[in-house]
Amino acid sequence: MPMFKQIVKALAFVHNKEMAHRDLKADNIIYDHKTGKVKLIDFGFACSAKEKLKVFCGTPSYMSPEIVGKHEYFGQAVDIWASGVTLFYMLVGVMPFKATNERELFKRIQKGHFTVPTRVALSEEVKDLMKQLLCID
Repeated sequence: MPMFKQIVKALAFVHNKEMAHRDLKADNIIYDHKTGKVKLIDFGFACSAKEKLKVFCGTPSYMSPEIVGKHEYFGQAVDIWASGVTLFYMLVGVMPFKATNERELFKRIQKGHFTVPTRVALSEEVKDLMKQLLCID
């Protein structure tokens, strides 16, 4: 099974338990080369998904527009955003939102505009999936 599909299935498992990970990122995904299986790790920011949150947490490059804008958010929604950042990173090799400082990074995240470098050939389906996952609305 493709790696990203396994990540999504693992995230769906967490979400079906009415939880949110809130720190999904490449560093918190383990790939077992022997079995070909993916595991999510580091549930230090995990919480119940039943209510809106206002806690500022996570890794800056993976934070959703709601978190960086200091608005209330649902934990599962920020997991979906982080999965989009993770997919982009896995396929392109760089982060979708880059800046020289956190303030500028957060502005770019809030705008939600990213571009795939021309050197990277991705199918229209994959580009569309990334646009859906990294949608600011």
